[in-house]
Amino acid sequence: MALVDLVMPKLGESIMEATILKWHKQPGDTVAQDETVLDIATDKVDSEVPSTAAGVIDQILYAVNDVVPIGTVIAKIRTGSTEGITTAAPAPAPSTPAPVAVVGNTTIATPSATTGRFYSPLVLNIATSEGIGLAELETLAGTGNEGRVTKKDILEYVSLRKQQGSVTHAPAVVSKAPTPQEVVIPLAKIEPAASANLPVSYGGNVEIIEMDRMRKLIADHMVRSKQTSPHVTSFTEADVTNLVLWRDRVKKEFEKRESTKITYTPLFIEAIVRCIKKFPLINCSLDGTNIIVKKDINIGMATALPSGNLIVPVIKNADQYNMVGLAKQVNNLADAARHGKLKADDTQGGTFTLTNVGTFGSLMGTPIINQPQVAVLAVGAIKKRPVVVETPAGDSIAIRHMMYLSMSYDHRIVDGSLGATFLTAVAKELESFDPERQL
Repeated sequence: MALVDLVMPKLGESIMEATILKWHKQPGDTVAQDETVLDIATDKVDSEVPSTAAGVIDQILYAVNDVVPIGTVIAKIRTGSTEGITTAAPAPAPSTPAPVAVVGNTTIATPSATTGRFYSPLVLNIATSEGIGLAELETLAGTGNEGRVTKKDILEYVSLRKQQGSVTHAPAVVSKAPTPQEVVIPLAKIEPAASANLPVSYGGNVEIIEMDRMRKLIADHMVRSKQTSPHVTSFTEADVTNLVLWRDRVKKEFEKRESTKITYTPLFIEAIVRCIKKFPLINCSLDGTNIIVKKDINIGMATALPSGNLIVPVIKNADQYNMVGLAKQVNNLADAARHGKLKADDTQGGTFTLTNVGTFGSLMGTPIINQPQVAVLAVGAIKKRPVVVETPAGDSIAIRHMMYLSMSYDHRIVDGSLGATFLTAVAKELESFDPERQL
């Protein structure tokens, strides 16, 4: 028999960790190859992790709600046997004295140190890198399952530890009966932590709603994007009258013939793809000081979910589809997103993102870049407006269908000249749409 490591799979270029939602198997359970062992979640999509081997679950190394880095071993599978394995509990080690924190003249009891307490490899790695010994680690009160110390717990402790400065550990005094270990902490340095734990008071008539899991992940992703990329946003407008009139004319025939609707999204994507081919530096990412120009054009499209959250499924090789193919890809991915049927691969590999803020009535927006991409384009609501139209007979005022476009880009790679030129090129592609175009 051999032990096979089950690792957290890579779920996308920008995804570095995932949250464990549910274990379908427990130690001692048999599992077939490719059978689902657990459910995980990222800020993009929920996914199932299948077994990489047939055998028996020997160990589970992380609990539900733990955040685990990609590539980390999360369970061990014993192969060569289909019978359940019963692992004897380790013999209890002699108990150690309960540590005591001495604050000024006040003694505060902290959690008991227990030898057999479970620590994940991630927590142990962080503790080792920060010079936190096992005895000090055991004083932490964990918020995880069965009181386990989570990544969040250890990082908060490290931050607090740095704020408080060095902590002096008094050696345990050993006599006939063990005496408590003392930790001396100056009174002035404990006050910030004590005040941080006080309940927050909200004035007036309020309702407190905790973020759902997906909203927390999205929030973290957006903050990281702002911290990573210096955002610049350029704006332009486009006369999309020809495009609107063409769609109004063909949409019924298109749906009857292709059994799917034609929205504005595939028309926008088609224009973006043409311009990316003219300006390939827009379709890249940054790795240190290396610019990685992507040869594949994979367009992400921000899609609203019934919960109000947004997800970005990706149309792979969008330049390889005609209008009918793009329309079907857009509709299939949007439908899968709204019904929770997206696969992990459906949100991976995007090289450029389109978001339609006009769907919600906005005229324009300043979108946040979807890392590790370098640009995201937003289209606003299409509105009829009187505009000046140049004709061979002279200028005239006409009612036209107008739309604002905005693009945020990473100013480390894309300067204002390239960003504005690309955005203007997209607008011109939309304005030059052939109203006599055949399906």
